[in-house]
Amino acid sequence: MARILSLTLNPALDLTVRLARLEPGEVNRSEAMITHAAGKGVNVAQVLADLGHLVSVGGFLGAANPQAFDALIASRGFGDAFIRVPGETRSNIKIAEQDGRVTDINAPGPWVSEQAQAQLLKLLAVIGPEFDAVVVAGSLPRGITPQWFQGLLQQLKNLGLKVALDTSGEALRAGLKAGPWLVKPNTEELADALGHATDAVSQLHRQGVEHVVVSDGAAGVSWYSADTTLHATPPKVTVASTVGAGDSLLAGMLHGLLNGDTPEQTLRRATAIAAMAVTQIGFGITDEAQLETLQSGVHVRPLTEQ
Repeated sequence: MARILSLTLNPALDLTVRLARLEPGEVNRSEAMITHAAGKGVNVAQVLADLGHLVSVGGFLGAANPQAFDALIASRGFGDAFIRVPGETRSNIKIAEQDGRVTDINAPGPWVSEQAQAQLLKLLAVIGPEFDAVVVAGSLPRGITPQWFQGLLQQLKNLGLKVALDTSGEALRAGLKAGPWLVKPNTEELADALGHATDAVSQLHRQGVEHVVVSDGAAGVSWYSADTTLHATPPKVTVASTVGAGDSLLAGMLHGLLNGDTPEQTLRRATAIAAMAVTQIGFGITDEAQLETLQSGVHVRPLTEQ
C-alpha cells in the first residue's frame, strides 16, 4: 500500500448535533451530540487508513486544545506532521436533521504566523520525499494567503509528489494554477473557480491537472482524465449526514489510482465509500459487507452514453 501525507491547514473539532428537525428561534432538543477531530484532510486520512495505507497527517493545530487530535493520531497510528500554533483549533457545529439536511456553522480558526508557515514548509522539504502522494484539503486559516498556498502546492509537486487538491473559493483558484495531479471539486465549486466555461475540464487538463473528479451529490460523480471519462450514479441510501462524503470519495479515488485498479473499479468503490459515509455520523469504513453491497448498487457508465 502507499505512503500518503494528508494536509489540513485549518482543521476543526466537529460538534455534530442530531435532531428531528431544526426550528429556528425555538428551543431545540437534540437526539445526540458527537464530537470528532476533523477537517477535510483528517477525514480523508481516516478512510485511507481503513483502506490499508500508511498515513501521516499535518497542517496547523491550535496548541491550546490538541487533545482530540492527539488521541486520534495515536489511536490511528498516524504520523504527526502538524505544526502547533498559539490559540485554539476552531470548533464547527453541524446540525444534522432527520431528513439528511445539514446546517454548518464554521468558525475561522487560529491565526497562522509567517514563522509557523515557514516551519511547515521546512518540515515538508524534509519528510516529503518519504511519500507517494499528498492530499491538501480544506479551507485556509487566517494568515495564509492564496499566493502562499499556491507556493505550497508547487513545492510539493517539486518534491515529486502526486498532489490531490480539495478546496474551494480563492484557495481553489490559486491551487489550480499549480497544476495538481488530481482535483475533486463539486459542481458549484468548479463553476465558482472557472465560471461556467464549456471547456472547464479541458482548461484544467491544459493547466496540468491529470484527474478531474466532479461530485454532484445524489446525481453522482464524473471523472475526467486523458483516457477516462466515466460517470457513477450512487445507490439510494438513508442519509444520516452528508458531512465527509466528498472526503470519502477523494480517499476512494486515491486508493484506486495508487493501487493500479481499473478505472471502473476505482470509481465504483470510491462512489460506494462516499455513499457509506452519508449513512453514518463520523468517518471511515465501518462495515466491509455493507461496502460490498453498496458497490454492487453503483452504476458506472461512459460519459458519452446517455
